[in-house]
Amino acid sequence: MNLDFPLLLVIAVAVSGALALADRLWFAARRRQAVEAYTQQVATPDESTLAKLQKEPLAIEYGKSLFPVLAIVFVLRSFLFEPFQIPSGSMIPTLQVGDFILVNKFAYGVRLPVVDLKIIPLGDPQPGDVMVFKYPEDPRINYIKRVIGVPGDIITYSFDKRIYINGEPVPERWLKDEVGGLGRSSLFAEQLGEHSYQIRKENNRRLEPTREWIVPEGHYFMLGDNRDNSKDSRYWNDPHIEREFMGMVPDSYIVGKANMIWLSWPSPKSGHLPNFSRAGFID
Repeated sequence: MNLDFPLLLVIAVAVSGALALADRLWFAARRRQAVEAYTQQVATPDESTLAKLQKEPLAIEYGKSLFPVLAIVFVLRSFLFEPFQIPSGSMIPTLQVGDFILVNKFAYGVRLPVVDLKIIPLGDPQPGDVMVFKYPEDPRINYIKRVIGVPGDIITYSFDKRIYINGEPVPERWLKDEVGGLGRSSLFAEQLGEHSYQIRKENNRRLEPTREWIVPEGHYFMLGDNRDNSKDSRYWNDPHIEREFMGMVPDSYIVGKANMIWLSWPSPKSGHLPNFSRAGFID
């Protein structure tokens, strides 16, 4: 089951904040009045009785304690940075399974949580950015891929696994061969915009026919760096959207820009410990 954590966080902040406010405006005054009435009735107030009269109800106590913490988490997670863990190998070699990353939530504009309404535009995704977004076929799931095409671009994926943008090939340079997910694979250095990064292609993967897409306004074309092991804009097929938008990520689905790896924990079940060996910025 996919929990809507942003919604749960908003509810938790609202409830704890309401309890803290209610105590400040109403319940705290009632406790003070009860203490004053008691002290006026007796010559020597009993300490245990005073403690009982001054004691906050359990719900109020928890609400006041949790509200500052939840409010800070809400602001950080909703408007600044949000942590994610990489669950699959679709972005190998840039991101490995078990990498923990930080996503900049305001890189492409400030959005209201839950409704995802952009209220302050600060920028747009650029070719080569690594971006987290809601999976077009199931928006409850977050995906991470690389931005290849922006509005107006013509993207061509050729039969020899080369990417063309508006008729120009994306520069790539062979680096080495290695063992891949389907046998032998090759690593290439690819340059897109200001980003220089590595991609992987399986050598024995069946070649596909050349295909072409035109990126509509307000949408983005996404690819995984592990080109033959990534479900991305080449394969998404949502029957609920118009044909021209198939495979595209709408602006309203953007979560943020992946900025850095801060921790890696590739296989907890095998006894491996968390480490910082891969810590650094994501290109």
